[in-house]
Amino acid sequence: MKGNSGPGPGAHKGPHRNDVPLRLRTFGPLRMSTAAPSSPRTTLPLPDLGDTRIAFAHMSDSDLWRAQQLFRIIGNPVITGMGSWLTKAALALHLPIKAPIKATIFKQFVGGETIEECLRTSERLAKSHVGTILDHSVEGQEDEDTLDHTVEEILRTIAVAKSHKEVPFSVFKPTGISRFALLEKKSSGTLSTDEQTEWTRVEARMLRLCQAAHDAGEPILVDAEESWIQPAIDELTGRMMERFNKERAIVYNTLQHYRHDRLEFLRTSLAKAEKDNYHLGVKLVRGAYMEKERARAAEKGYPDPIQPDKRTSDNDYDAALRYCAEHFDRVSVCVGTHNEASTLLMARLMAERGLPKNDTRVWFAQLLGMSDNISYNMAAAGYNVAKYVPYGPVREVLPYLIRRANENTSARGQTGRELGLILAEMRRRKKG
Repeated sequence: MKGNSGPGPGAHKGPHRNDVPLRLRTFGPLRMSTAAPSSPRTTLPLPDLGDTRIAFAHMSDSDLWRAQQLFRIIGNPVITGMGSWLTKAALALHLPIKAPIKATIFKQFVGGETIEECLRTSERLAKSHVGTILDHSVEGQEDEDTLDHTVEEILRTIAVAKSHKEVPFSVFKPTGISRFALLEKKSSGTLSTDEQTEWTRVEARMLRLCQAAHDAGEPILVDAEESWIQPAIDELTGRMMERFNKERAIVYNTLQHYRHDRLEFLRTSLAKAEKDNYHLGVKLVRGAYMEKERARAAEKGYPDPIQPDKRTSDNDYDAALRYCAEHFDRVSVCVGTHNEASTLLMARLMAERGLPKNDTRVWFAQLLGMSDNISYNMAAAGYNVAKYVPYGPVREVLPYLIRRANENTSARGQTGRELGLILAEMRRRKKG
């Protein structure tokens, strides 16, 4: 991923692609942006995201069986709730449960305990032309030494991205380099003298990461967090973009569109980028903290920051995709979604504007272990695709795993979709 313009010879950074036969579907009549005004309207072929043969070609029969069993369990909120509690209790009591965790939910959603283990996962993904985003998923560590250690670990991922073409981005959570409470206080604008000194250290950590990404020429994604700590993150990320995105997008902010204010925030972010002459990098997601956000708003008595319903969230997300597509001269976007319609919408928007499928300004991303039908079919069709590949020791990655399980339980439609696709592929293989 070496530039913001359409890729020239050797410009594409990502897994090598060969011509792969694929099933195609049509998405209705479109006019390509490169056609003459008088050209007839054409029908655009897009990947069939329901093609389970391509989606699960990387999985053995035993892998499929294990995955369908896991999604059946995750789809049961009672079992998931009890399992989460028992797992935390067992780890607290130092009971020997690491092996069963690592063989089940860890194997599905995590790339390994170390970067070296993750690179083996990355090699497997690259065989299907899918990139890897190394995600150091250790959370809730708030002492200064641990926060500094997290910075060193993220710097290692940046170095790996520089030396491995199949790793197109680095990523970090702001709560990995700052105490949660400090981000909350900074967002409300009330820091004591000591806290301001602490915040200066957070700024230095952020600067060090973004400087390293810039020097390596490798983009870095700044994950979004809860709404009440996001203002501090937005302000600091904005300053990093202004400093390092002069020639192309290196630093990317993340916008969660289950919030009703993020579409407008996208517009104001672009206006600032245009005014101050830098490129805007954004990762667009729907979001991961909805229940927590609503509960806190009700408890504290402030307006709910969440969209009134899923349709509104979907509408804002798709509107954000269209807005980015209208401004590819200034915007680079990572389309972080498990939604098939939104994925195909961006593919359609790219075609309308005459962008090649592997244009470096557009990437599609999904979580490891989820939405393989999107990732592998889009990659087979020639689009830039990467999987978020979390890693870390089992005990320290547990909060991430529990959140993944709880999110899948609350999003029953997603869990049912995952299970349905797996079962469809199992039936296809059985028929021969």
